[in-house]
Amino acid sequence: MTHDLSPSTQHPTKDMVQQRSQTTKWFAPEVSIYDTTLRDGTQGEGVNLSIEDKLKIAERLDEFGVTYIEGGWPLSNPKDIEFFRLAQKHKWKNAKVAAFGSTRRAKLTPEQDPNLAKLVESGAPVVTIFGKSWDFHVTHALRVTLEQNLEMIYDSVRFLCGQGLEVLFDAEHFFDGYKGNAEYALATLDAAAKGDARCLVLCDTNGGALPWEVAEIMRAVRAANPAPIGIHVHDDSGLATANTLIAIQEGAVHVQGTINGYGERCGNANLCAIIPIIQLKLNKRCVPEASLAEITEVSRFVDEICNMVPIDRMPFVGRCAFTHKAGMHVDAMMKHPQTYEHVAPETVGNDRRVLISELAGSGSVIQKAKKYNVDLYKGSPEIKAVLDHVVHLEHNGYSFEGAEASFELLLKKSLGMYRKLFDLKGFRLIIEKRGPDEEPITEATLKISVDGQEAFTVAEGDGPVHALDNALRLALKRFYGKQLSKIKLSDFKVRVVNTRAGTAAKVRTMIESRDQAETWTTVGVSTNIIEASWSALADSVEYGLLKHLDE
Repeated sequence: MTHDLSPSTQHPTKDMVQQRSQTTKWFAPEVSIYDTTLRDGTQGEGVNLSIEDKLKIAERLDEFGVTYIEGGWPLSNPKDIEFFRLAQKHKWKNAKVAAFGSTRRAKLTPEQDPNLAKLVESGAPVVTIFGKSWDFHVTHALRVTLEQNLEMIYDSVRFLCGQGLEVLFDAEHFFDGYKGNAEYALATLDAAAKGDARCLVLCDTNGGALPWEVAEIMRAVRAANPAPIGIHVHDDSGLATANTLIAIQEGAVHVQGTINGYGERCGNANLCAIIPIIQLKLNKRCVPEASLAEITEVSRFVDEICNMVPIDRMPFVGRCAFTHKAGMHVDAMMKHPQTYEHVAPETVGNDRRVLISELAGSGSVIQKAKKYNVDLYKGSPEIKAVLDHVVHLEHNGYSFEGAEASFELLLKKSLGMYRKLFDLKGFRLIIEKRGPDEEPITEATLKISVDGQEAFTVAEGDGPVHALDNALRLALKRFYGKQLSKIKLSDFKVRVVNTRAGTAAKVRTMIESRDQAETWTTVGVSTNIIEASWSALADSVEYGLLKHLDE
């Protein structure tokens, strides 16, 4: 090798570090969390963020308490350059903002390389650069010699450290590289360490490594290099969480991932699963203790900003994570939650839910009644009446499993706690198509009564349900305008219940609505899709109004 790979003599001075960093650190993690939602996460299909979106997410992650927030790749697009410009003006409480880039080009010195120049100009106190650690990639993708690649890694890290930056090295394709040529893969880490990289991050870029391979390779790396080790894995084999945790068990002190596992192909390591496990099960600090109860809210906040539908079955933060259906399970849960929950839902800011179906027992109804501060007991006539009603309705096509709001209205009626907010006097729908290339026009005429006062409205919509929703909102506006403004219809689903009946089959409609705090679902069943839709719509609006009237 022609370059001197001795440790850098250009260590950042105290003044340089203070000038770069605008953070006020008050939490010292045992495992640092490096969030790359704003860079690696946006490579996932359907994830697109504006500068304002990126800043909102970054601010929320900073409040949550991650150690690093990777803002983007300054060389790749003007949006990321603007993000770093605005980030410099913000006073970060907990996190350091990191800029991402690559090692220098083969034929340029670090001083000549535009990528390294953009990283320095970004103003970020931390820079993460990736370099090739797989000899196959070096010779076939970069098309340089193995020796040249080592020089590129060392020169780039040393140059950036000399600019007063904290430098992290992402060893791209490290696990594949180690399996192909262990000696060379380790040499790439050595080059970065000699350049003064703060942390050597082992990347499973293709997501194909297995947990026992990660464990074995981690041991070999730690034996060969004393530098702090990090882990960055993808989920192509469904093992990103497992591989990350194995790496921590083997000594990794730095974890890279994304909120909700966003990322290219099958996604990155999901921090919403990894953070609770590190904190609750490995007993290692990675975010402030009080922040862990915010992780469900953070997950949903990021989904909302990214316009992504939350994954209900996601561990810890998903809507189904602490949901119980079988009557025997619920009965045991009432005696002690640990019978069917590995952690308490409130520790991660989630809620326990009890589903009602023909499989439910009295325990499910008792648990639901507690929400209204009503104490029922096994064998009470109210419970039997409710369960008999549920079984009857589900036999006729209803499903309360995914329509808890409809069940809660049913329960309130059974307990004498129901307040009827409006009565339907009638509605009419007109659907008109004015030409083969024109979209149909839907008009709804609706008459309702509220405490004896009638309201008559006409409204158009993109379809029958939308038109009915608009007409109902107009009718209720003068009675419940303040509460109504908080409710938004967010989803509508239709399913045929008895398909063998053909066009005379019953249909089940499910309507999802939401406000700023929660989402709820209602159900309607009929042989007439409009009647089924109205039933679900009326329940949905009524549930939301009752919720806000009781506040």
